Amino acid sequence: MAKEYWAHESSIVSLNAVIGKETKIWQFCNVMDNAEIGEQCNIGQGVFIENGVKIGNRVKVKNNVALYTGIICEDDVFLGPGCVFTNVLNPRSFIEKKSEFKTTVIKKGATIGANATILCGHTIGEYALVGAGSVVTSDVPKHALVMGNPARIRGYVCTCGERLNECGLEEYVCTKCQKRYVSKNGKFAVRE
Repeated sequence: MAKEYWAHESSIVSLNAVIGKETKIWQFCNVMDNAEIGEQCNIGQGVFIENGVKIGNRVKVKNNVALYTGIICEDDVFLGPGCVFTNVLNPRSFIEKKSEFKTTVIKKGATIGANATILCGHTIGEYALVGAGSVVTSDVPKHALVMGNPARIRGYVCTCGERLNECGLEEYVCTKCQKRYVSKNGKFAVRE
C-alpha cells in the first residue's frame, strides 16, 4: 500500500506512526512510534513528534516545535514557530519520571503564538489565542486571548481570529465577520 502523505527525504518517520492523507512533513523532522497525525497537516522544518502524540486534521506546526508524549492537538490547531511544550512538572535528569507525564490538550481551532511556553497538564480552549512569547501556567478558556508571563486573559477572539469588541454586558462582536458572542456563567458561546 502506497503512503498517502509526503515527507522530505531528510525526515525520519517511524513505520509505526499513523499519518493521514495529504499531510506534508518538511525537512529534518522526527516522527516517532505510535504518533498520530491527521489529514492535510503541515509539519514544518525541524519538528519533533514523540511517541503517542495525537495531532488532528488540518493542523499547522511551524518550524522548530517539539511535541512530547502527552500532547493532544485537536483539528485546525496552529502551533507557531518555536513554541514550547513540557510534559513533566518537575523534571530531573537523574530520576525517571515517565509515570508522571501530564496530558496537555490544545482544543479545536486554537492558536499558540511563536515562542510561547505551555506548561503541562493544561487545556487551551477552542479558538483561544496564546500571544507570542507568553507562558501558560493554567487552563485557557475558549475564545480567550492570553498574553504575558504568566499569561492572563486580555480579551477574546472570534473563530476567524480577530479580537472581539465588547458591545454590551457580557456581549461581544467581531468587527471583521460580524459574528456575535455571549459570555454567561463563565461559558463563552456564539449568540444565536
